Amino acid sequence: MAKELNTNIEIDAPAERVWQVLIDFSRYGQWNPFIRSIVGEAQQGQTLEVFIQPPGGNGMTFRPVIRVLQPGRELHWAGRLLLPGIFDGVHQFQLEPLGENRTRFVHREVFSGLLVPFLWNSLDQQTRQGFEDMNQALKHQVEQRST
Repeated sequence: MAKELNTNIEIDAPAERVWQVLIDFSRYGQWNPFIRSIVGEAQQGQTLEVFIQPPGGNGMTFRPVIRVLQPGRELHWAGRLLLPGIFDGVHQFQLEPLGENRTRFVHREVFSGLLVPFLWNSLDQQTRQGFEDMNQALKHQVEQRST
């Protein structure tokens, strides 16, 4: 059974500027309240070390693999807890240009596996809030850079 979290925000900046902030993993700790750190390079096939901390939740480190990387458009990674089919997630960032200086940032994740029904309430509340917090922080970070 798959479940999806899907959030988005409009940012007053071109997609290229949003992309630059999004793939600058070394700076996540300075601005991102949800994904506190990412170690690794933004390259397709690259294994990352990602530390997330949802609001009111415990932090967790996992090692997803970048599955899709389309510069200026999309970044997806896939990760899992323990073995395949237990708790898997495909995390997706998409940039949709809405004009010369406006971009919609789509932040979503599709969860699947045996544990999803048992974890869904906390995912739908804490993790969704983490996505929203990150979206707001990304908007602030990008728009602050453009002034």
